[in-house]
Amino acid sequence: MNLPNKITVSRLFLTLIIILLLCVPFSSFGIHFPKFDIGGIVVELQYFIAGFIFIIASLTDFLDGYIARKHNLITDTGKMLDAIADKFLVSPILILLATNGFIPAVIPVIYITRDIVVDAIKMQAASKGKVVAAIKSGKWKTATMMIGITLVFFYNIPFEYINIRVDLFLLFVACILSVVSAFQYYRLNKSLLFSKNENN
Repeated sequence: MNLPNKITVSRLFLTLIIILLLCVPFSSFGIHFPKFDIGGIVVELQYFIAGFIFIIASLTDFLDGYIARKHNLITDTGKMLDAIADKFLVSPILILLATNGFIPAVIPVIYITRDIVVDAIKMQAASKGKVVAAIKSGKWKTATMMIGITLVFFYNIPFEYINIRVDLFLLFVACILSVVSAFQYYRLNKSLLFSKNENN
């Protein structure tokens, strides 16, 4: 396993730690994370810890691709692991944040539904021998979502002090970009999706 793939796998493990922090009932085991008052905003340490880990995991998403391209270490295994790690980093965390009351449930619903649609388009294209390249709106969607989730973990500080929900704004922008990119993927591959296989 080359270095980029190892970095990708580390993102999977980091995401697993975040998921455990968000869903394990630690109080049932006698573990209580301290709460702090930061300028009138009561925050829980476990979300700050999860936020820092999320930042590191997000950076690995850039790092593995950069190293793979720079040193010509791109492999099919790496592409598969990267795709899994990306989905694993965002989708379960959005669900847990919604479950814990930090974000509206509609955000993970839109985001995950979009991913299902786009993945279906990519699989159909792959079955006909075509690789669907990433598009700019999809990249902006990912960046916006990552920043929004990070702000949620940190209780929207410092914007919370002026009562502006930048975290939710960015998450909804990411959802809009998700829908836009899904339509773009469909439009760019429409002719391919409804064409007959050469073997038929």
